[in-house]
Amino acid sequence: MMTAAQMRAARALLGIDQKTLAELSGVSLPTIQRMEASEGNVRGVVDSLTKVVEALDRAGVELIGENAPSTGGGRGLRLKPPKPPGRP
Repeated sequence: MMTAAQMRAARALLGIDQKTLAELSGVSLPTIQRMEASEGNVRGVVDSLTKVVEALDRAGVELIGENAPSTGGGRGLRLKPPKPPGRP
């Protein structure tokens, strides 16, 4: 699974816009826009999701699942779990 936040972050890391991701993946721009507007996990047709993930992979982005180790050796980042309210 890929989250909408991961999808937006992947585009930001690559320095591409939604239109370019649509072209790289062979998925329509409105589909990319809907995917990125999702709450939590991206919703969409499995084939479209697969195309986007494969396009990001070809472009050099490794998507890391929650609690999964990174298999790559390059630079990257991971979101920490949110802190409870009132904690610094």
